Amino acid sequence: MDQHIIEGNRPGARATPIGKTAVVVGAGIAGLTAAGALADWFEQVVVLDRDPLPDSPLHRPSTPQSRHSHGLLVGGLLAQDALFPGIIEDFATAGAVPVRINRDLREEPAHRDPMPQRDFGRSAFAMSRPLIEFTLRRRAAQLPNVTFRPATRVIGLMREPNAPRITGVRCTPVDGHGIETLPANLVIDASGRGHLTAAVLQCMGHERPRETAIGIDLRYTTAVLPIPEDAPADWKLVLTHHDAPRSSRRAILLPMEGDRWMLSAMGRGKQEPPADWDSLLRFLRQLTTPTIYNAVRNLTPMGDLMRFAFTESIWRHFEEVEVFPDGLIPIGDAICRFNPLYGQGMTVASKEAHLLHGMLASRASEHDPLEGLGRAFLAEATPLIETPWMMAAIPDFVFPETRGERPVDLEERLRFAGALSRVAARDAAVQRLVIEVWHMLRPRSAYQDPELVRLIEEEMAMA
Repeated sequence: MDQHIIEGNRPGARATPIGKTAVVVGAGIAGLTAAGALADWFEQVVVLDRDPLPDSPLHRPSTPQSRHSHGLLVGGLLAQDALFPGIIEDFATAGAVPVRINRDLREEPAHRDPMPQRDFGRSAFAMSRPLIEFTLRRRAAQLPNVTFRPATRVIGLMREPNAPRITGVRCTPVDGHGIETLPANLVIDASGRGHLTAAVLQCMGHERPRETAIGIDLRYTTAVLPIPEDAPADWKLVLTHHDAPRSSRRAILLPMEGDRWMLSAMGRGKQEPPADWDSLLRFLRQLTTPTIYNAVRNLTPMGDLMRFAFTESIWRHFEEVEVFPDGLIPIGDAICRFNPLYGQGMTVASKEAHLLHGMLASRASEHDPLEGLGRAFLAEATPLIETPWMMAAIPDFVFPETRGERPVDLEERLRFAGALSRVAARDAAVQRLVIEVWHMLRPRSAYQDPELVRLIEEEMAMA
């Protein structure tokens, strides 16, 4: 475990917590990891969610994206293991499929040979979103001071009169019978949309925080398939890139628990993937390589094909609010919702939760550990967001129909990214660096290393 990434496992629960109650709004990945971060520092942690919370790995109604491919990158896996020591073993026991980085991945760029399947000594897991959530939820529920309240809808936040401090939430059962006030020293907004945080800021007289949006209008179609006995032995996972900007067709085939493959096909506009199997096979034949089509063409989906639409990536710049209320922290998608094509959201949320745990530890001896915490957290979370945001934003803007403010140096950045990929194919050390940045083990600023810049400039000059 890299010490510059995760500084060690969580300590035991504190004998003297810094607060009585913390409330987490949302029991998705961000909320569950946040509950793990808070459990050491509060007498009780209450997790609220509007969905029933199943006692097995089942899909939840409020997460339609859960039926599609998800990626928990190595950085996110390590953050979760720091908050819930041993959860890596829990994932394995639950049936998650170990994937060696990058030995088990066949990555297929357009009009080039596949990337080398070098073994960089790291492993991740491939599994369904419900299995990730269930495993995290079960571990959180084992903590003696964490309580779940499903089928509960939060309708607003409470705050001190004439003071920038949140004091709890107002909530109601989803059946609508009665409103309850739940006092809290700290509220985590992991509701996914950031509406609770935005609404309380508006009530405090703030303008709506600035938002950066990138409109992509992405469409998904996903099928679950049995893994055949004659499945290729030289890969576990295939990622076939689109031929941008000519084509947005792209697909990923990855293993999941239960000896199954999950196939997700993606596209935009007139190239959106169809909803029936025969048409989807024709879509797969139009990818830049035949690998995925050949792997699945003789298979029959296990159930209906599922569709999902993603309109835009959005970053709500709460960090720019000058007087951010104490007692409130937005986290995960409440701050930034990433293009799901790149599989970054769960990892960013997990790393934010780990950041929160560390900040609480460093403030525990202060007179008021929660004073200024929200603003400080948002400032320190910004670098965690910037690297994955830019890694998605730059390739998204290669399509002319993408909406949003394009970087003035977009063409130069695209040339750099293409040259970096070509150098990585030849140079194992560069490929290792690319993998570590991609898996959020190192920041994107690592690409500014002078020797690497020299190699990239030479590659661009030859192109």
